[in-house]
Amino acid sequence: MSDVMSRPAARTLLLNPQDNVAVALGNLDVGTDTAEGVRTIKRVPKGHKFAVKPIASGAAVVKFGQIIGFAKEAIAAGDWVHEHNCGMGEDHGAFERDYAFCEGVQPVDFVPVGKQATFQGFRRSNGTVGTRNYVGILTSVNCSTTVAGFIAKEVERSGILEQYPNVDGIVALKQANGCVIDYRGVIFDILKKTTWGYATNPNMGGVIMVGLGCEGFQIPRLKEAYGVTENETFRTMTIQEVGGTKKTVEAGVEAVKAMLPIVNRAKRETVPASELMLALQCGGSDGYSGITANPALGVAADILVRHGGTAILSETPEIYGAEHLLTRRAKNRAVGEKLVEIIHWWEDYAARNNMEMNNNPSPGNKLGGLTTILEKSLGAAAKGGTTPLNAVYHYADPVTEKGFVFMDTPGYDPVSATGQVAGGANILCFTTGRGSAYGCKPTPSIKIATNSDIYHKMIDDMDINGGDVLDGKSLEDKGQEIFEHILRVASGEKSKSEQLGYGDNEFVPWQIGATF
Repeated sequence: MSDVMSRPAARTLLLNPQDNVAVALGNLDVGTDTAEGVRTIKRVPKGHKFAVKPIASGAAVVKFGQIIGFAKEAIAAGDWVHEHNCGMGEDHGAFERDYAFCEGVQPVDFVPVGKQATFQGFRRSNGTVGTRNYVGILTSVNCSTTVAGFIAKEVERSGILEQYPNVDGIVALKQANGCVIDYRGVIFDILKKTTWGYATNPNMGGVIMVGLGCEGFQIPRLKEAYGVTENETFRTMTIQEVGGTKKTVEAGVEAVKAMLPIVNRAKRETVPASELMLALQCGGSDGYSGITANPALGVAADILVRHGGTAILSETPEIYGAEHLLTRRAKNRAVGEKLVEIIHWWEDYAARNNMEMNNNPSPGNKLGGLTTILEKSLGAAAKGGTTPLNAVYHYADPVTEKGFVFMDTPGYDPVSATGQVAGGANILCFTTGRGSAYGCKPTPSIKIATNSDIYHKMIDDMDINGGDVLDGKSLEDKGQEIFEHILRVASGEKSKSEQLGYGDNEFVPWQIGATF
């Protein structure tokens, strides 16, 4: 037998028997024999795809058993498959999805109430439960963000927080808008919902809102919209009314000092996992995201749902092309149709702005092996697990349904997560293949690496290594590991992003509509 024939096949992965591409688990040189019985004719970087059979020009490229694109030219077996020879297939007609509403709904095997997992959380007077206990300084306009930052800095500098061990800290959530907007328009509506959602997130023990005074986003209008009156854990002030920067900083510091003893009264107690609302995020995705960390997080989401909790999938442009898998799981047709209506809105939104949905995969995504938005979406949707889709929400709407739900958000992670936290998420899991650096005060963010290389390279940022799925760990075991980590972080264990101090600059409400 020749040396070539005796060499072991390279590590590759065929994800579904119907697939006509496989994934390289390491760099493949030209002439490499693979487990699929083909020899590479081009170099294939790790995480990228190669054809396992000839693909005719215009034919579908299939991965995960689903269409991820169409061949721009004839592709030979063993050839590298990427954006040079695989596209969205616009020249061959639109990619039609069969939404098959509700056909794939499977009943949930709920854990009995007395046997649910538990964590140590802060039970609030309105019945919600926090995983953290922050004092937040919110702003109504960019013009007051510097003052908000000064207030938080002065409180931290004073050392007074050390006297209140049940308070996780103070966070100034700054924003870039708030003025020259129509108070009857979409920007005002979204900013109003998002701001109030943060103010009432269960991870906030107390809130001070600081404005300038003349901005479009008037604090009195916010209070009127939600029927809010000031109390010992909710205070507002404007720089113009108080008398300028220095006086507002002094007033803000005094307001925080008065609030801290009250916020500190909250103590962790044992509560069921059904009180967890998990935000699902992915960023810096790569060719392994849909194979390791995302489906493992989907297993964790399923476990949480079985324990009575809530999991929120978002990033609408990143489920584009996979939405037909979610509509099959819709608990009723109305839920599925609402998701499809949102998809159509995004198609129109992209067209009006001279863009296309396939603009979403970033240069980093493509370097990591992702070719089209269809491929990225199939991997991203895996974070949502397998349970029924119980509700679809617009951006920053309060999430009231238990189980698996969807919230319409952009794919840009800070904007997307901001909407989820505004909706009530008290914990967040974030998968990454390229190494996204991210935190999300007041909600702790757990980072899950999709591959072992990035986990070890960015060990100070990554909480969990999803890459060991490629080394034989089952998705079920990895999902259980993630779920148990969620419970520990929800109980007060600091995530890596919290240890690094992330989260002060990641409050980014979605800005959509006209700014005058």
